[in-house]
Amino acid sequence: QHGTAIISGAAMLNACELTGRNIEDLNVVIVGAGAAAIATGNFYVTLGVKRENIIMTDSRGIIYDGRDDLNKYKAAFATKKPARTIEEALVGADFVLGLAVAGSIKAEWLKGMNPDPVILAMANPTPEVMPEEALAVRPDAIIGTGRSDYNNQVNNVLGFPFIFRGALDVYAKNITEDMKVAAAQALADLTKEDVPDSVLSAYGLSSLKFGREYIIPKPLDPRALLWVAPAVAKAAIDSGVARRQIDIEEYRTQLIARQGRGRTVRNFIVNTARLGEKKRIVFAEGREQKVIRAAAQVQDEGIGEPILLGDEAAIRSKIAELGLNFEPTIVDYNSSAKVDAYRDRFFEMRHRKGVTLEKAESLMRDHNYFGPMMVHMGDADALVSGITHEYPEVLRPALQIFGTRSDASIVCGLYLIIVKDQVYVFTDATVNIDPDAETLSEIAILANDFAKTLGIDPRVAMLSFSNFGSTRHPLSDKVANAVDLIRDRRPDIVVDGEMQADSAVVAEIIDERYPFSQVKNANVLVFPSLDAANVSYKLLTRLTDATAIGPILLGVGAPIHVLQAGDDVEDIVAMAAVAAMDAQSR
Repeated sequence: QHGTAIISGAAMLNACELTGRNIEDLNVVIVGAGAAAIATGNFYVTLGVKRENIIMTDSRGIIYDGRDDLNKYKAAFATKKPARTIEEALVGADFVLGLAVAGSIKAEWLKGMNPDPVILAMANPTPEVMPEEALAVRPDAIIGTGRSDYNNQVNNVLGFPFIFRGALDVYAKNITEDMKVAAAQALADLTKEDVPDSVLSAYGLSSLKFGREYIIPKPLDPRALLWVAPAVAKAAIDSGVARRQIDIEEYRTQLIARQGRGRTVRNFIVNTARLGEKKRIVFAEGREQKVIRAAAQVQDEGIGEPILLGDEAAIRSKIAELGLNFEPTIVDYNSSAKVDAYRDRFFEMRHRKGVTLEKAESLMRDHNYFGPMMVHMGDADALVSGITHEYPEVLRPALQIFGTRSDASIVCGLYLIIVKDQVYVFTDATVNIDPDAETLSEIAILANDFAKTLGIDPRVAMLSFSNFGSTRHPLSDKVANAVDLIRDRRPDIVVDGEMQADSAVVAEIIDERYPFSQVKNANVLVFPSLDAANVSYKLLTRLTDATAIGPILLGVGAPIHVLQAGDDVEDIVAMAAVAAMDAQSR
């Protein structure tokens, strides 16, 4: 509830600035009287709103002085004003916060609010009043919701864990009102800063600036940590609850270094999955300890709804053994009532490709077939597997069941490589052993488009042992031909080659020797063969401090993603988030 108070408080501060109001003169209506509403009302008072200017409502109507059914928390907001309905309370109001249920505020009631009203309708998935309905009667309104598909999303991810980070780093004894105010003010101030391209790309925007449609930062803004945590830490020091004194500017620098580019990318993926529609993610190897721990984290973080495949008793025993507070959906593919339906559908799909009914029956007892069939039959949205299998054992069933996406004729695998605080895409490191020019061009297009979904501005280099025709050979000609195919098919893509790897990533080489090149400082590296890509990423991650996220499978007709045998819990969580993002985008 305190997260809602802080984030909506930041919105209130900026709304007052935009409309020229003084916060102490603000007339506020809070629709709802649960824990979040009470905490938010008290925080608004801390920000400067006069308690007598707040009207709160519960399921029985206005909370007014004289009601005999109020507990002490509600009684603190009992109004002396004559309003007895929400409609009456909104007359002359400047700010309304909905923390109730869908439809509890009628659009016509907003007509009585003062000019430039601020409306935060927080019920999910359907707000107390829909923004379009509110704007129809109050086109001068500033509107926010809890939803990602409307402007001004009020989401607790903006505050936590950044508030805790600041508090813990100074060993704060407790979280004070001053620390919460500092967090709200930091978010309000961040909104007025220039918005980075990565945030714009994440939301499909070309520009964004402080105004009626942007009064709080976007939930996926990675800068929130760097603004909120130092502000909270400073407030803890100033208010005397910090047991550790730190230099705030040095602390901010440490946070940037601690966050790292790899962590930023992972957080972006996880937060995108968390903020979108929750997807059902099948973990095919549901009995594996690392998989169970990762699935529990996926559920806890709100990334998706995990489904574990395997013997239910064994899985629940392992959950108890691990001491996890985790209640997953468990499906035993050996006894599921869905086996017959899956068998019949798979036989229908593959009976002209050598699959008998008996073979189909047998394959449905294999989790790498049963899991994808769950997705195919609409019983799940995405699948991750591979912690105990070789890559082809997971990929083959997926291709047999789904084939490729409608806009692709191949699949490929890529890794996100984070090295020296830069993010690179390496492809194809997992699927196409010796791709021809046509396949290389498709790999590049798929990788380019995926990079954009992560807020990366892709610069695609087609790699070879040759620099722009310096060595004529069928292998280098193949790469050059792929560049021509990409430009013909997708002229919007920034691509060049064939070029050597050092030319691709060292701008000085391009400037000095190949100034005609359309690409320098490339960040999407398309290798001429699987062995080149696979060897390169493995050497880089073993011999340097580079980290890898992947493999990320592109081009499959459904959200199927493959783990590696050595993946740890964090890797599995990241891949589940990729699978959730993939499912959300389809």
